[in-house]
Amino acid sequence: MGVRGHGRPLRGRTVVVTGAARGVGAALARALDDRGAHVALVGLEGERLHEVAASLRNPSACREVDVTDEEAMAATAREIRTRLGPASVVVGNAGVAEGGPFADSDPRVWRRVVEVNLFGSAATARAFLPDLLQTRGYYLQVASLAAMGTSPFMSAYCASKAGVESLANALRAELAHRGVAVGIAYFNWTDTDMIRDADHYAALRELRAHMPSPARKVYPVTLVADRLAAAAERRAPAVYVPAWLRAVQPVRAALPAVVTRVARHELPRLEQAQAFEATGLLGGGGRADTRRSTDRPAR
Repeated sequence: MGVRGHGRPLRGRTVVVTGAARGVGAALARALDDRGAHVALVGLEGERLHEVAASLRNPSACREVDVTDEEAMAATAREIRTRLGPASVVVGNAGVAEGGPFADSDPRVWRRVVEVNLFGSAATARAFLPDLLQTRGYYLQVASLAAMGTSPFMSAYCASKAGVESLANALRAELAHRGVAVGIAYFNWTDTDMIRDADHYAALRELRAHMPSPARKVYPVTLVADRLAAAAERRAPAVYVPAWLRAVQPVRAALPAVVTRVARHELPRLEQAQAFEATGLLGGGGRADTRRSTDRPAR
């Protein structure tokens, strides 16, 4: 992570990061703190949020909240505004994932991935938009390579990430004339507990194993966080980690056919060797969300 210095555009600014209790969110909070920002950490795991906040040097705030709860998110925005001032940057990072065959997936888990990743991003943008309009700020939406190329065994995640990409593109066009910039972050496999958990399941382990060599590489979370923080400094319309992901954009229309061709050849062989199972929500963040599921009203 970078060292704080003079002239940093985020110095003294309020920056909100959702999904900040662990993984990319926690690392990003520290990278932004290094740049002099006052970071507001939002997420499900209150104890972990406080631990991250305690590691920061600049004034910060944390709020335990479900990003899909629009009323709670609106209250969170008001609380952060009172404590740190209106947000100049908001990073929609909160997300969960599950994997496995669609036919065997639990509909409630599948729906929850879309709720957190897509509806939670929309609730985040809606709650903090008054601040961003006031500060002529920057909203950064975390997407994924999954937004550009679909994959077997990741239907909910791919659908939700394609959705947040479209949401961010729509907001960019809608808000440009009002001085609010919108960026999209695309990154590949990152060394978080979500990815480490995924490697315990045959379906997702084989998915990564059959990707081209550069696409299989797992990147350090601090590298990803530093790139996102730098994107926030320059209000970038897009950030790619690794940088070669930018080259996927011009050919993304061809990816579904390529993926289907490979899957048609490989899946029968793999299914004979081992059964693919649904994973449930992955990683520590997914388990935290699952534990809270009993508190959510039935749909």
